[in-house]
Formats: sequence, C-alpha cells, structure tokens
Amino acid sequence: MSITRDNVPLFYPYVSNKTLSILKSRLKTRWIGQGPIVEKFENLFSKIFLKKKKCISTGSGTDALHLAYLLADIKKDDEVITPVFTCTATNIPLLYIGAKIKFCDIEKKTMNICVKSLEKLITKKTKAIVCVHYGGMPCNMDELIEIAKKKNIKIIEDAAHALGAEYKKKIIGNISDFTIFSFQAIKHITTGDGGMLCVKDQGLVEKAKRLRWFGIDRNAKLGGIWENDVHEIGYKYQMNDIAASMGLAGLSDFKKILAKRRDIYSTYLDGLSNNKNLICVHDFDKNKLTAAWLFTILVDKKNFLQDELRKKGIETNQVHFRNDKYSIFKRFCKNYKFPNMDEVENKYLVLPLHNKMTIDDAKYVVRSINNII
Repeated sequence: MSITRDNVPLFYPYVSNKTLSILKSRLKTRWIGQGPIVEKFENLFSKIFLKKKKCISTGSGTDALHLAYLLADIKKDDEVITPVFTCTATNIPLLYIGAKIKFCDIEKKTMNICVKSLEKLITKKTKAIVCVHYGGMPCNMDELIEIAKKKNIKIIEDAAHALGAEYKKKIIGNISDFTIFSFQAIKHITTGDGGMLCVKDQGLVEKAKRLRWFGIDRNAKLGGIWENDVHEIGYKYQMNDIAASMGLAGLSDFKKILAKRRDIYSTYLDGLSNNKNLICVHDFDKNKLTAAWLFTILVDKKNFLQDELRKKGIETNQVHFRNDKYSIFKRFCKNYKFPNMDEVENKYLVLPLHNKMTIDDAKYVVRSINNII
C-alpha cells in the first residue's frame, strides 16, 4: 500500500534499508536460529536503552511477558492487578499460570492505569501490578512505585508501545522490577515478531535464558557437556538470528525513527488541541516524554468522524479494546465497575502515525478532522 494524499493507512511497518544486506550476509552462514546475532542485538539494545544491563530477547512481546510473570514468582491463584484497557497479550499469559486477574480502571487523560482505582484493589494476595504505557506515554511511575514498595509488590511494565519513552529523564526499561518491549511488525522497530525482557535483578538473567529455551543451560550444552540437567519447566521463547538481524538494522535507525514519530505526534497535538469538539489523549506532564507509538483522540461523534475520514482515504481505528468484554476474562469481572473506561469506550479513535507518513500527511489529517467536526 503506497502512501498518497488520498491513502493514509493507520500503520505501516518500518524496515530499514540496511535490512536486506544484513539478512543476505546472515543467510550465507550456518547460523540462522539462535546464534551470535541474537546476543549482538541484545548487547546493542542494552547499550542504547539500559546502561549496558543485560536483557533477554524473545520470540514475541507476549513471550517476554510470560517470562516476566514467571520470574516475578506469580503462581496459581495469586492476584495480579492489570489495566482493563490493553492488548489481550498483556493478560493472556496470566491465564497460562492460573493467576487471578484484577482489572483496574483507566485514567481518561492518558488511558493508562488509574492509580486511585488501583489502590482499592490491593489485598494481601496481590503479587504484582502490571502497568501499560498506552500509546507510548509513561504511566505515573512514582505513584506506582510508592504503592508497590509499601505493599512489597512487584511492578511489571508492559512497554510494548513505549520504546524510547522517558519518565523523569529515565528511559523506560530502567525503572521497575521487569519491563518488556515488543518488536511486532508495526512497532517502532520490528524483528518480524519479537520481544525483549529487561530485569532489574541481573541475577535473574541466566534463569530467564534457561526458561526461554526449554529450561536448558545452552552454554553448558554448547560446551559439549551432556551432564546438563533440566530442573525447570522451560519454553521455546527464543529469538533467532534472522529476526535479530532485522532488529540490528532497526536499532541503527532508531533515533531517526523516534524523531519522526514525535514530529508527527507534535503536529497532531498542536493542530488538534484547540478543537473543542475533541480531546487529545495526552496529560501534558513535563516529567513524561512519549515514545509516540499511537496518537489517540476522544470524540463524541467517533463513528461519524471515522466514516468521514475514510472517505478522505484516512484510516483510523480503536486498535485495543477493554478486556472485560472478552469471554476468556469474564470470570474476573463480576461486581467490578470501570466508570472511566465506560465513559471513553465509544469515544476513542487512533490516528495514523508511522514513518512512511510526512508532516504534510499529518497536517492533512489535522485539517480533515478540523473541517469535519
């Protein structure tokens, strides 16, 4: 799909021009599964985002979340508080474990987890809080950390949208017990599909590596030693060298990618903030620097606006939906109310934002919206 003035898709994958040459060189070697390029990708990611702390790449962001939940020692019937508004991938791994999900309402200005609502959900059985940086805008991390410390609760950040985001000048990935990122097709950078797990306790890195590969210590096995017991239930969650090659190419362009996304985001914010018929999902908190993965507006005439924009070749959508409406989560939702989610459920609309767009494209979207409502 080409980007033209009458065809502005919602998403478009970013594939670096360097990708093909890196892939060609990799395909000529004997390593296409998990090999040296996976470690090279992890090391470069660590250097850029984590002050050289070790991280663990995975086959998907969902894989990384499942590993985070396991490393946080979440077990069957443990309670985990998580936002009601997120991708189902945030919560489905908790079903693997048999944990009890306690959905939390969102705040309207960011659609992130609502701290006031969260405090009412904590019990003696609460094991962890999962926060999602919706659209790339960081949650109120100081408030979450204060609560977690008082109650001795782990914080797990689902930062699938938030690569490059900052909170109080700290890059997301360096704040909480566990943080995960996604390299799915339409994220900031892509490995086709993939993820990254960041852990504060570096003593957990080797365990995480075992869990992502059937519980096997690969270093011991590669050393030709067959006295290599498996004493943990592991999974097939590793990244491969083909995917990691794409990731390396993406990381080399990341500054350019993020700058472009933030420019488009700012164009929307500047052009739409004065429109009294809509609200931009943005809290104007100077402590936060968005990763600009999504730009979302709230508008009473959401369906009307979406239809009219479609006529102009502008694709919009809701992208994620409230999880309490899905049958697999119904048993966790009895007697719970989510007034903020109820209020915005039929109002939020995500606008196109990707690196194939130009600033003129973003201005075209702004003009179109302002002319329609």
